[in-house]
Amino acid sequence: MRELTARQAEILDFIRRHLREEGRPPTRPELARAFELGSTNGVQKHLLALATKGAIELVPNAARGIRLLEEDGLPLVGRVAAGSPVLAIENVLGRYPVDPSLFNPRADYLLQVRGLSMRDEGILDGDWLVVHRTREARNGQLVVARLGNDVTVKRLRLRGTKAELIPANPDYQTLHLDLTRDALEIEGIGVGVIRNLMAPAPSAGPRRVHRL
Repeated sequence: MRELTARQAEILDFIRRHLREEGRPPTRPELARAFELGSTNGVQKHLLALATKGAIELVPNAARGIRLLEEDGLPLVGRVAAGSPVLAIENVLGRYPVDPSLFNPRADYLLQVRGLSMRDEGILDGDWLVVHRTREARNGQLVVARLGNDVTVKRLRLRGTKAELIPANPDYQTLHLDLTRDALEIEGIGVGVIRNLMAPAPSAGPRRVHRL
């Protein structure tokens, strides 16, 4: 990465902190307010400079289309603290050398699976679910869903204003939701599974990658 100006370094640090604390990059208006800039045009100039210098990648047609390029691999999320963003720093166990471009859509993080509710789809306790971060999901997709303070991995079924979160193990019950009164937040969709045989250190990397 090429040398940054003082202001560029400040903006890059703000993006890092926003990602840690909110689990997503800031918007241009949020950056403009944080740095007391009169419009988003000034923000865009700084972002383009950061992209040119190899610090970030700008994703077209996305309000939060800023991707950090300075860190390799994907963050591994363990147990999600109640009410916190999935990618908040207290939830991240480390970073692992997994190429996000191996998956379609592109992977954003790894989620350590707890329990056997998705056993019959080959997703076991301790495995790492490879997740593409999105707030939207289609009927039938494997989702990371937030229900109140709990985050769960299930197969999504939509029927009008009704939703079901379906396990792949008969020992677990399907969760039935009425979307007119029950809060359901999608944190991402599963795009792959990594069988973590020996719980390796971050530098060692995971084993047996399976794309969904």
